[in-house]
Amino acid sequence: MSIEPKKLAPLRILQILEEYTDYDHPLTQEEIVNYLDKDYGLMVERKLVGRNLSILKEAGYDIESDRRGSYLAERPFEDSELRLLIDGVLSSRYITARHSKDLIQKLCGLSNKYFLSHVKHICSVNDWSKTDNSALFYSIEVIDTAIEEGKQIAFHYNKYGADKKLHKTSEQRVSPYQLILHNQRYYLVSCNEKHKNLGHYRLDRITEIRLLDEPATPLKSLPGHEFGIDYHDYATSLPYMYADKPEVVDFLADETVVDQIVDWFGDNARIARQGDKLHVTVKASPLAMEYWAMQYLNHVEVLSPASLRTRIRENLQRGLGKYK
Repeated sequence: MSIEPKKLAPLRILQILEEYTDYDHPLTQEEIVNYLDKDYGLMVERKLVGRNLSILKEAGYDIESDRRGSYLAERPFEDSELRLLIDGVLSSRYITARHSKDLIQKLCGLSNKYFLSHVKHICSVNDWSKTDNSALFYSIEVIDTAIEEGKQIAFHYNKYGADKKLHKTSEQRVSPYQLILHNQRYYLVSCNEKHKNLGHYRLDRITEIRLLDEPATPLKSLPGHEFGIDYHDYATSLPYMYADKPEVVDFLADETVVDQIVDWFGDNARIARQGDKLHVTVKASPLAMEYWAMQYLNHVEVLSPASLRTRIRENLQRGLGKYK
């Protein structure tokens, strides 16, 4: 290792404090001298370490010194916050395994080496259900640029085949408006330029995206969206992101599933007690509610609209026919 100039000593001391210290692991000035030599080939006297620690403190770095030694007392993120972010990366299905691993390594780099010993016990990213679309982050960049510049985009839209791989199903040209995170998936809310209607696309199924020169269709020019979109209400009214028009849906529910109702519909749900049941009213996609009500079949009874209630009854009759 080549010998570095001593003018780099303040930077290297800060890096040593970042990597090796916290309240439980302070370093003496002599130990810092040893790390400077071992890690950077920088040989200095102990008194130079003391002067540079004072300089770093004057510069605003939260460095504490006591009889045990010196340590970095505060970082941009607490270890608990980093762990929360890492868990979020692990559970995010729209991030590939490779990108997840890279992000986790970067997050770990925001703490010291002792933090790494804790996160070694988390599950491997390969154990989680992840997208295999490595172009996702590039797609986000293109979409952000298109929204900012008011331009259209074009892309291939894909679906999974029996081989569990993405296959192109259509070429889409849209005016993008917003990216929303829903059910651990990113969706692009946009205007389909062929049909001139509002729709959404799973971001992890978009490939070969490109920015076009054509100006985007203004959102407020679409029928029914003259005042824009409340994206919170939009997401809660489409629990499974079906594209049909939301309708008012009434259903009875057991109180045991009120947590799930709030999780799925949030403030969009109006809840009133009706005997030993809860009467719930939401404005939601009928197609999505058909699927949702089947999921909570033992605890939910759809009251209206009648067409939705009929479809659920027919689903149950067909299902019973399979389990004779």
